[in-house]
Amino acid sequence: MSTTNSMNRRNWLKTTALFTGGFTMLPPALSRLQAAPIASNSTAYATDFIISPKLPVNLKARLFANENPFGPSPAAKKAIMEAVTTSYQYPIRLIPELEEKICAHEGITPDMLMISSGSSPLLLGTAVSLLGSGGNIVTADPTYDDLPTRCEKVNAKWIKVPLTKNYTHDLDAMEQAITADTKLVYICNPNNPTGTIVDKDKLKTFCERVSQKATVFVDEAYIDYLPDADSTTLIGNVKKGQNIIVARTFSKVYGLAGLRIGYIIAPPAIIARLQPNTSCSWAALSAPAISGALASYQDKAYMQEVVAKTNESKQFLYETLKAEGYTYIPSNTNFVMFPLKMDGERFQEEMMKRSVGLRNWKMNNNHWCRISIGRMDEMQAFAAAFKELS
Repeated sequence: MSTTNSMNRRNWLKTTALFTGGFTMLPPALSRLQAAPIASNSTAYATDFIISPKLPVNLKARLFANENPFGPSPAAKKAIMEAVTTSYQYPIRLIPELEEKICAHEGITPDMLMISSGSSPLLLGTAVSLLGSGGNIVTADPTYDDLPTRCEKVNAKWIKVPLTKNYTHDLDAMEQAITADTKLVYICNPNNPTGTIVDKDKLKTFCERVSQKATVFVDEAYIDYLPDADSTTLIGNVKKGQNIIVARTFSKVYGLAGLRIGYIIAPPAIIARLQPNTSCSWAALSAPAISGALASYQDKAYMQEVVAKTNESKQFLYETLKAEGYTYIPSNTNFVMFPLKMDGERFQEEMMKRSVGLRNWKMNNNHWCRISIGRMDEMQAFAAAFKELS
């Protein structure tokens, strides 16, 4: 075996050891995270729900994980199946092809891009790299809690700033909450679980100013559901050299959640800082995942089709809620949040008995439901079950 091949294999084994059973040689921050128990609270995210033994095998409506029920594009399916045939090979050449596609489209250089198996390794790497030695993270409340929860597990402090009365990020209050110990400011836009967006001009100005004090992490998982995604994204701010990380995923509009692939775009110095704590090489991704992403990336026609179907199902949901006397938060995503008239856990359990899976939340001392947008048959199943309880 050549020295080069030996080193590549050694690096691969070191990388995969971090995210398999080999935690005995982890850095202190990662060891603390591995040892920490999973928190149990009302805002536990979909991953905890999916692995629950209470989840029925056959659901009429799977509306709890913000998945794209319309699946991958025909081109992606074809590429995935073709990749299975040669899956005995390591996908060494595929990641550079995907990197080239993303870099060409966004106008960035390869050292500004990091691809990984979904968002989880990227969030973990960010938490360990930026807050492993302490400090605090500032976020809206509620928001997607994966990153701040990981930060807490490496002994960082989580500063939560309530949303505005319109259920969007209160950027002014978030900026005021920043202290000398703030290492990270997290913005989920559109926000999960509320489905709301921040004024794009105000957000860009906020990020330009705040990124001089702390790294700003902008999670754009749902941005492709917006009609003006290209003018909303913060990637332009990153290209100006600002201290900003932008996260994207193939799990939502692209329909590849089960294959696990996502990426971040950031200044080269940040990418280099995250690299040691993030599983992001060809060894961390499967050939079908990369091939599906390659085939579907910027497939505008299919993306528009998915958004149109999502909006059709969403409109049906709005009409169902209004007919039963319920209000809702207008959503810019593939999920909707609405206030309940009964205990949230009981509502979730009763809907599950009717083979409809969804989520419950507590916000502003009220019980809420967050429902993912499904196919029309799933929304009709929800409507039938909902009318029995409303």
